[in-house]
Amino acid sequence: MPLICTGKSHIGKVRKTNQDAIFINPKHKCFVVADGMGGHRGGDIASQLTVKVFTEYFNAAPKITSNKINSVLKCIKKSNTKILEKSDKEPLLRGMGTTAVSMIIEGNKAFLANIGDSRGYLITNGQLFQLTKDHSLVQEKINLGIISREEASRDRMKNVLVRTIGFEEDMQIDTFEYSISKNDIFLLCSDGLYGKVYDREILEMTNAFIPNPSKASPQDLDKLVEALIDKANEYGGNDNISIIMAIAQVKED
Repeated sequence: MPLICTGKSHIGKVRKTNQDAIFINPKHKCFVVADGMGGHRGGDIASQLTVKVFTEYFNAAPKITSNKINSVLKCIKKSNTKILEKSDKEPLLRGMGTTAVSMIIEGNKAFLANIGDSRGYLITNGQLFQLTKDHSLVQEKINLGIISREEASRDRMKNVLVRTIGFEEDMQIDTFEYSISKNDIFLLCSDGLYGKVYDREILEMTNAFIPNPSKASPQDLDKLVEALIDKANEYGGNDNISIIMAIAQVKED
């Protein structure tokens, strides 16, 4: 299945360091956005460690023929071990961790795995759907019916996570499988994007830049990602902003 993809990580307008990291491997159709946090310089180290594990694994693998999602889960678990080991050895890094949202495509299936609050979205048929579920205190409140999604956007505890890589050895990772259809667009991002730019705006901008996904070029995707980052910065840019977008260009029937 032909695939076009692009991604970028931006420091934003307020932060002094970029604690986000991204991984893009078109050969194996694997993508990761990681958003680090905690510790003294720990956030950037945690996210970079996670991306390094993916890079070493997938760049060394000449071909992965089956169970690609297991490869992704293996990388997430290995990065968790490495972060815990490093934070145990270096007191200044204790408490560091990172979110991760990943996607890998196998045949006509997209497999997503996530831990934390970096998100995976699907844009299709003029609609935007959040494929992943945040592992945050606010999401737990939503699940219990304590607050609405609208109230959640104003909740003071919206940045408190209940699951991250590097938090504990026994880590639970959510997985999701999706059958790819014509004109599907996938978006992976850190909260630096969706925390500033409303879903409606993301959808409107995507439709404007990519009116026909089956005919989109890598340059079209590049321009869209740049525009989304500019929009997040226009709205304050108070966090790092990381975006990966991919279109599996299913052929016309």
